[in-house]
Amino acid sequence: MTDYAEIDKVLSELRHGHSCLLLNENSAGGMTGFVVVAAEHCESSHIAFMARQARGLVCLALTPQRCEELELPLMVEGDDSMSPFTLSIEAATGIDTGISAADRARTVRVAVDAASQPADLVQPGHIFPIAAAVGGVLTRTAPAEAAIDLTTLAGLLPSAVFTEVLDSEGAVAGADYLADFADRHQLVVGQVSDLVTYRLANQKTISAVRRGRLESRYGVFEVTAYQDTTQGRVHLALTKGKIQSATPTLVRVHVTAVFRDLVGTTLDGHASWSFDASLKAIAESESGVLVLLSKPETAEDLLQGIDRLLGEPEGDTASSQDAYNEIGMGAQILRDLGVGQIRLMGAPLTYNALAGFGLEVVDFALPPEAPADH
Repeated sequence: MTDYAEIDKVLSELRHGHSCLLLNENSAGGMTGFVVVAAEHCESSHIAFMARQARGLVCLALTPQRCEELELPLMVEGDDSMSPFTLSIEAATGIDTGISAADRARTVRVAVDAASQPADLVQPGHIFPIAAAVGGVLTRTAPAEAAIDLTTLAGLLPSAVFTEVLDSEGAVAGADYLADFADRHQLVVGQVSDLVTYRLANQKTISAVRRGRLESRYGVFEVTAYQDTTQGRVHLALTKGKIQSATPTLVRVHVTAVFRDLVGTTLDGHASWSFDASLKAIAESESGVLVLLSKPETAEDLLQGIDRLLGEPEGDTASSQDAYNEIGMGAQILRDLGVGQIRLMGAPLTYNALAGFGLEVVDFALPPEAPADH
């Protein structure tokens, strides 16, 4: 792979109106890449390059605040996936069909102009805004959050245009293709994991607010309550034994689900770790951590849960693998507790940019009821 640039070099490129290639490595050893340019510097040449060379969907990363100012509703209400798209947009004036590179560049400039009002944009259009998560890559390690973080750190408007790189066959480009792509187009290459490390050196979005010992049905645990600065929610970490970064630690990062945790229902052929089973396994281990993330289920979540249990076809929801891009909160907590190597109680999915948090998944632990070939 082309040499990786330090984040300061990437920031300098963006300040000067240049495009960069950012790589997002995952825990399985794979990677994806996306081209990014600061929205305020976006010209028709940038759009043409993304459309003709990178080939992915051209997106505009905006803060939730800017989406609200422009009255851009989410394409799917309650969307909490890694890519919460708003309705697509077009500049209301000064364009032709909207699809040309020049028209799309104008739409971007109108969307990020502080003087623009909702009436200056129409829907639908040919630019696809994404509302980036508050907290950036420390909350969600996905392209929109990385792009917003980079432009913010560069002292630019917190908005960026980006697109994922596809190979010549139209598939998501792998490491070899991305290396050739960067060399061929002489792009500075950065890594999302380095961006995470860069931000963690000076910033966190969680802080420990309570510590103590907790007696449970499975014995005594150390409990730490963390409050996040993005939404004010309180998350809990239950710890057993001595945590050492160089020794694999049994870990479960858990979001409570009513049917799994309170009712005890399971889907046929889909074994999963309940809170009770996770706590019991950690109690029986030499060292372990159970992180309980506060993320209340919406009415839509509960209805979808019922539909799955009843065998109804699922609607348009993010895939499980996509949902695991939102790892930042749990990863920050694990880092704060001293975890390094992880024996993960969870599905063998890929988790983006873990290295930036100083974490590595070395093994997956199956739930007790999982079949041997699960």
